[in-house]
Amino acid sequence: MFHSALKTLTIPMAVALATMSLSGQALAEYPERNITGTIQWGAGGATDNIARSLTPHVEEALDTSVILTNRPGGTGVIGMNYVMTQRPDGYNLLYGAENPQLYRLMGLADFGYDDMHTINIIGQGLVVIAAPADSPFDNLAELLEYAHQNPGELRMGGTGAGGLPSTVHAMINAVDELDVRTVTFGGDGPGMTAMLGDHIDFMPLSLAAVGEQIRSGKMKGLAVLTTEEIDALPGVPPITEALPDIDTFLPWGPFWGVFVREETPDDIKQRLEDAYETAVDSEQFQQFLANFGAEPLNLNGEDAQQYLDNWQSVTGWSMFEAGSVKVSPEELGIPRPGAAAE
Repeated sequence: MFHSALKTLTIPMAVALATMSLSGQALAEYPERNITGTIQWGAGGATDNIARSLTPHVEEALDTSVILTNRPGGTGVIGMNYVMTQRPDGYNLLYGAENPQLYRLMGLADFGYDDMHTINIIGQGLVVIAAPADSPFDNLAELLEYAHQNPGELRMGGTGAGGLPSTVHAMINAVDELDVRTVTFGGDGPGMTAMLGDHIDFMPLSLAAVGEQIRSGKMKGLAVLTTEEIDALPGVPPITEALPDIDTFLPWGPFWGVFVREETPDDIKQRLEDAYETAVDSEQFQQFLANFGAEPLNLNGEDAQQYLDNWQSVTGWSMFEAGSVKVSPEELGIPRPGAAAE
């Protein structure tokens, strides 16, 4: 009887132990093969550069290869949609920028980062309004004056609705009027190529993407989206010199992160979070970010979510107040900046 009772008692225990063993085995075996990293923007842009610089450190932490693929288009919707339709097993990661935080507001897609799990918010970039080296404008004030006198003539490079250029354009239009034609590209890289060929007159870009081009004299910085001049671009005036009232939207900048499907097993999520936290914190990548004109963040968990919510609030409401979107952020449950903290 004693042996029978013991047998009865240990059956559920055995099942539990077996389940724990399998879970531990799955974690121990992950990753068993190469991981695919989908970059939602084209080659040569800021997101692409960040991804390709960080990934070798991630591969070292995970002891596997991460195969990077660019899937640009639709303001990043195509790349994100691809990852969201793959198996939630941790073998398909999204390297994304800030754009999905605006998809619902812009009517571009019915999903955003809230529908994925954030592995890491890598860092945030500074923004510079750049022009060709031979541009007749030496600063944003001169460009604005010309645009006021010649509405619709200047050509601004863009990356689609909700992209960095369109968001900066919305902020400017919230405090002034900049009537220009927008030429859309699949990312920072193609836009910069077009600017080098004098096919566009200016383009708001991340410093991470265009800083070296400006420092080498191939392009010209008209303004940085800050309230003070920055060391990385001496001589380039802060945007508040031309538009003092825009300081209500600052500080602001693009960001980059790594995401995985929400349904991915928790132990794999944790493994990835640990690996990316270690990789971002590596001395080499920290130096890369500094040279790239980006601020390291290295956020996951609640800190990452708080950052995403705040960015969405500031950007969504600035675009709405500029008249760039018709849907109020309030209708989508996006609080006004500062409201969540009150």
